[in-house]
Amino acid sequence: MVSGALQIAGLLVGGIGMIGTFAVTGMPQWRVSAFIENNIVVFETIWEGLWMHCIRQANIRMQCKVYDSVLALSPDLQASRGLMCAGSVLSFLAFMVAIFGMKYTQCTQSPWQAKGYIILKAGLLCILSGAVELIPVCWVASTIISDFYNPVVNVAQKRELGEALYLGWVAAFCLLAAGAIFCCFCRCCEKTRNYGYSAPAYYPTYSKHLHRKTESSYSKSQYV
Repeated sequence: MVSGALQIAGLLVGGIGMIGTFAVTGMPQWRVSAFIENNIVVFETIWEGLWMHCIRQANIRMQCKVYDSVLALSPDLQASRGLMCAGSVLSFLAFMVAIFGMKYTQCTQSPWQAKGYIILKAGLLCILSGAVELIPVCWVASTIISDFYNPVVNVAQKRELGEALYLGWVAAFCLLAAGAIFCCFCRCCEKTRNYGYSAPAYYPTYSKHLHRKTESSYSKSQYV
């Protein structure tokens, strides 16, 4: 009962993390134009993402343009492209392995050890994808903060943290939590397996004693 609840909870949290990872990878709100000093642009907001940059005017009209070249991106965004794609693939694989493990647990009568290994793989993939996603999100956030307080950087080039970064942190922590839940499920399977193997150990001894008593009763009757 507890193992099934852990598996369903891990699947739900991992699914939320996977969807969040896909959304963060495609969102353009990684770096948002900052409103500081005299650089107050009320009718225009600039968004910079991994694949495109957008200009939103007066909350009515928005124009987006895909980057012509990867070299047009800053080094942190260039690295974030590959890392976020890797994190998306890993989160998808973890979710599919978790679904396969759930169906495998419900439809087969295999040993608990095999069932636990499948869920353990899903948990490790979730933890790996969460860690891979945290690297670009934290890197871009650190670059934005350092440039924001750097007096050498022009005011017009300073940016603020976008919504995609906050969603990236939430998605990464969901994946890490799902990985921890799956590892706890594997631990429950290990305890159940040990309990299931240790319980029947007394039955052969009992049957041997019963067999001996039956033979002795028959031998006495023969002598009589």
